[in-house]
Amino acid sequence: RTVNLLQLNFIFFAVTHCENFPTAVPANIADLRNIEVLNFFNNQIEELPTQISSLQKLKHLNLGMNRLNTLPRGFGSLPALEVLDLTYNNLNENSLPGNFFYLTTLRALYLSDNDFEILPPDIGKLTKLQILSLRDNDLISLPKEIGELTQLKELHIQGNRLTVLPPELGNLDLTGQKQVFKAENNPWVTPIADQFQLGVSHVFEYIRSETYKYLYGRHMQANPEPPKKNNDKSKKISRKPLAAKNK
Repeated sequence: RTVNLLQLNFIFFAVTHCENFPTAVPANIADLRNIEVLNFFNNQIEELPTQISSLQKLKHLNLGMNRLNTLPRGFGSLPALEVLDLTYNNLNENSLPGNFFYLTTLRALYLSDNDFEILPPDIGKLTKLQILSLRDNDLISLPKEIGELTQLKELHIQGNRLTVLPPELGNLDLTGQKQVFKAENNPWVTPIADQFQLGVSHVFEYIRSETYKYLYGRHMQANPEPPKKNNDKSKKISRKPLAAKNK
């Protein structure tokens, strides 16, 4: 018997750890007009319908640990979205639709365990962000616009290919007891690595200095070759053929 989603008047919907869940979310997900929380964590989802952007009341969307390579056109047209979890997929900077950074109501954005080498400068438009998680990607740089996220309380950039930090990051207050800044397991240049040995507050004091701004400018002008990838992601569950997922 087919369920008419339009008749279901609820605000929370979850399907997790479901081996039989379809790889494409059905288009009639748009019928959940009052939905505020959607949890599709840990399924086999490879495709989202463009209709998902019509969920005007959606506040929390969890798509973590799936098999997404791209996001649908118009995905940024979710006017109420506050929390978006895309952890552990196969996304990169080319996977994002043109209006992705129109999600200006976002307070938390989780992009960890994906394949981003570059964080688009438009990240600076998400001025309400309090949590940004970019752990375990392939990031080789951060844009200066990250310094515009003045409400940020947590920044996770550990496990990437970063060698330097933009001086604009010094605009943020991420050194207090209630703030979180995680940046280990990156191939930092020696001056930054030395500051990390002393503590996070020393890192931020250093990148705010005129000395560092000068060295950073010289470093960027030299356009050094980025560090090689050091993580083999071929064994990620999200990379395996569906038939082999449970082997």
